[in-house]
Amino acid sequence: MRIGIDVGGTHTDAVLLDASTVLSSNKTLTTADVTSGIVNAIKKLLEDSGLEDSHGIDAVMIGTTQFTNAVVERRELCPVAAIRLALPSGKGCPPLTGWPGDIADAVGRHVYTCHGGFLYDGNTLAKVKLEELDKVIADIQQRQIQCVAISSAFSTMDATPEKMMKARLQKALPHVRVTLSHEMGSLGLLERENAAILNAALLPFADRVVSAFQQALQKLGLRCPMFISQNDGTLMNTDFVKRFPALTFASGPTNSLRGAYKLTGIENALVVDIGGTTSDIGVLQNGFPRESGQVVDIGGVRTNFRMPDVRAVGLGGGSIVSADGKQIGPQSCGHKLVTEARVFGGNTLTTTDIAVAAGFVAIGPHAHSLALPDSLVQQALNTMKALLDRNIDMMKPNAKPVPVILVGGGAILVNGDLASASETVRPEYAGVANAIGAAIAQVGGEAESLMSYRSLGREPALEQVKSLAIKHACNAGACPDSIRILDIEETEVPYMDGEVTRVRVKVVGELNALSGSREVTA
Repeated sequence: MRIGIDVGGTHTDAVLLDASTVLSSNKTLTTADVTSGIVNAIKKLLEDSGLEDSHGIDAVMIGTTQFTNAVVERRELCPVAAIRLALPSGKGCPPLTGWPGDIADAVGRHVYTCHGGFLYDGNTLAKVKLEELDKVIADIQQRQIQCVAISSAFSTMDATPEKMMKARLQKALPHVRVTLSHEMGSLGLLERENAAILNAALLPFADRVVSAFQQALQKLGLRCPMFISQNDGTLMNTDFVKRFPALTFASGPTNSLRGAYKLTGIENALVVDIGGTTSDIGVLQNGFPRESGQVVDIGGVRTNFRMPDVRAVGLGGGSIVSADGKQIGPQSCGHKLVTEARVFGGNTLTTTDIAVAAGFVAIGPHAHSLALPDSLVQQALNTMKALLDRNIDMMKPNAKPVPVILVGGGAILVNGDLASASETVRPEYAGVANAIGAAIAQVGGEAESLMSYRSLGREPALEQVKSLAIKHACNAGACPDSIRILDIEETEVPYMDGEVTRVRVKVVGELNALSGSREVTA
């Protein structure tokens, strides 16, 4: 049995799964300290399921937005020393280039550039100068900086400079925590470096968050392992989260996509997750979210994190409806829906009011007395469907109709079929699909590198990248015997000698901690 939890801005969703059976599910309000909300959700799960004790729970999986919110809100970030080994060519755009001023201030603007790194073909860009590194270490010690991000040119090809700098730094300052850029991102020095800096800035906060989650489980007598969802639909164990908290960015939409797959068994489809404020539209490919091919902006900082390709639309259960029904959102009541919507005694016309008036659902103390003109209700329903259809068409891989799976608490807003869909699927437990996605998640690993097929040969080159991806998955908590290749991406790089190809491999496997227990199939 597994417990899946997704902590959102308004609600904390929870589900208890026994193999592929949902034993219990609930929604509770997210609390200010988050952990008490998790405790409340799990307590209710256990009570509703009738379990006499919690000893039968094998694992708890949690999806959280806390690390994303910390970056967006510029809070809980610690000072970071950003070291780049890329001189002489890397001085034109120093670390923190393009960062908003407030978040650059939050991480301290401690920037160091030194010689080192490689070229795209694997040749040395410049030799590392040890005296430069020692000056940097001395300055970090004087400033009492506790967290460091190290990047070097083309470190995904050869990470030797980054590893050497880390070893030299921690020999002098053993307490310092280090994030290496080649462990965080892919090609693109600035974006990879930015990802490493954000991750380093979150390290102390990650310790506090993980400890708080663990204490919450201990209060409930849960002695099972805990895992955190990351943004590619897989899980990380607690030690891995403490090293790479930034990999949790955008895990919420990913969990919803994976939950939709679990509930329907449809591997290739579009998923519309309708919440209180927005609808997130994503694409399922072979049961996993399609990743975005664009640079990802996190709190105004350009990164190259693995992120699901999701389109946010201003349609949710709290979206405000115009008097004629022709305008829906993007303004929303959000968490104030339970006081401001008409079905709850307020004066604001929302999409929830429209759904109640249309007879889709009965919500709120004033549901039976709500009176809206039929023409207004019909126009608002048409506007909602047209809004979704237009944005679904933008997310399709081609012009052909595809299945559309509706999940989220706001899925009640849409009745009947959508014109953009080959079929419209509304699975049972759609309201807690995100928590189900967290509960069924596997452990993943990914590796990327530029490889020369001419010098190595295609098969040996692929094997090198596969081995690295498998290593990453095992480090994150995967059972080695269960790991399978999920995706291999080969892209020829033009204008480069040696038939250079960008190789990216993604693998998934079952949780090592549960390898001896009943397996939850996806």
